[in-house]
Amino acid sequence: MEIKKEGNFSEWYHEVLEEAEVVDARYNMKGALVWRPFGFQLRKLVFTHLGNLMEATGHQETLFPLMIPEGQLMKEADHLEGFSPEVYWVTKGGDTKLEVPLAIRPTSETAMYPMFALWIRSHADLPLKIFQTVNIFRYETKHTRPLIRDREVSTFKEAHCAHADQAQVDEEMALIRDAYNRFMDALCIPYIISRRVSWDKFPGANVTYSYDQVMPDNKTLQNATTHDLGQGFAKMYDVNYEDEGGKQQLCHMSSHGISSRILAGMIGAHGDDKGLVLPPLFAPVQIVVVPIVFKGNKEPEAKALELAGELSGEYRVECDCRDRSPGDKYYHWELRGVPIRLELGPRDMENNAVMLVRRDTGEKRSVPLDSLNQVLEETMLAIEHDMRKKAWARQDKAIVAAQSVDEVLDAEKKGFVAKVPLCCEDCGKALEDKLGSYEVRGFIVGEKPKGNCVECGKPAKELGLLSNAY
Repeated sequence: MEIKKEGNFSEWYHEVLEEAEVVDARYNMKGALVWRPFGFQLRKLVFTHLGNLMEATGHQETLFPLMIPEGQLMKEADHLEGFSPEVYWVTKGGDTKLEVPLAIRPTSETAMYPMFALWIRSHADLPLKIFQTVNIFRYETKHTRPLIRDREVSTFKEAHCAHADQAQVDEEMALIRDAYNRFMDALCIPYIISRRVSWDKFPGANVTYSYDQVMPDNKTLQNATTHDLGQGFAKMYDVNYEDEGGKQQLCHMSSHGISSRILAGMIGAHGDDKGLVLPPLFAPVQIVVVPIVFKGNKEPEAKALELAGELSGEYRVECDCRDRSPGDKYYHWELRGVPIRLELGPRDMENNAVMLVRRDTGEKRSVPLDSLNQVLEETMLAIEHDMRKKAWARQDKAIVAAQSVDEVLDAEKKGFVAKVPLCCEDCGKALEDKLGSYEVRGFIVGEKPKGNCVECGKPAKELGLLSNAY
């Protein structure tokens, strides 16, 4: 790695994606990328874990078509208005002009809910909770950035649900929030949950909640969203059910999504000047064993292969016996974020020990082979704990409390994220109009404001989250 992360995050980010072989953005289409095998394995581990969490909360996996007929997409007016500038359209099949243009999904509410109307008959069919992992397409006009702002979002795990009433929606939103919290914690990613302001909520939603993370350049990255859709979509697509009294009722809907952007959040939160730093749970290679060959003595290679084989039943392990210097090997695996390196040389063999090196801290220690299994288990847990603690501390340091408009302007000038007391959305909008690139991201969930609204001076009711954002 030639570029330092501090003060050069954007350049560092692009370099680490390329050098660590996560993705290749040189595909001949703006805003599209190719997953390299190492990056694809990383992606697979992350989204398999998320899928397991979704299934544990009662969601079933499914798969819907990529294309949506024009009339089906346009039926929900608010939704169409929000997405219309970003929709890709298919207008020809071969040389034949299509009678009905087909939209390439920007998201799947309008694809799924006509089918919900066919599947749902009575209250016994509810709640209906499904999810799929697909690609989505949005014609981004802003500056594209791999994994952060793509035109083809290559991985989108979206859940869609139909409910009998608002109580079921509230239960679903709580379940999803708990699942998403556990997912972010597993990734060791810090987050702020906020209720989005009306001008920035999901098109067609009653309420949108978002998970934001402060990145190393102090911009916020939206990593996940969850939406209470009310009954608007159900009304448009005739998603009804017969209640226990025999009356037809409109369903209540909800949807939730996390995309491949989450990998950008993980990479940004933990990486350093040597490359990736990965939580052990998601590292494609959790342990690399590096034999130290000295004066042609090949015994360490045989022992390293034996040790890697013993550990492979419990961990994802590589043994690096390539004809390269130890330094080259260290660089290769540090770049890819392997949590633990085990070095095995003649002296280690004499001592019946191995040198253990932590990727996150660089700490080295000699570990007797007869206690290695216990030490590895403890070290994996320690790495996860310390990575999470470090990431949260870094985020907390980037956020300031602003109690006046002048303090908000000062925070914006210095590049911080601000928590700001406000009384309502109108005051949030009025404040945003006074700022430069700062945005009111939403109202923070779980934190109460102190003092008065910075805009009008009335008692504050909400704590606003203000930042520059991706």
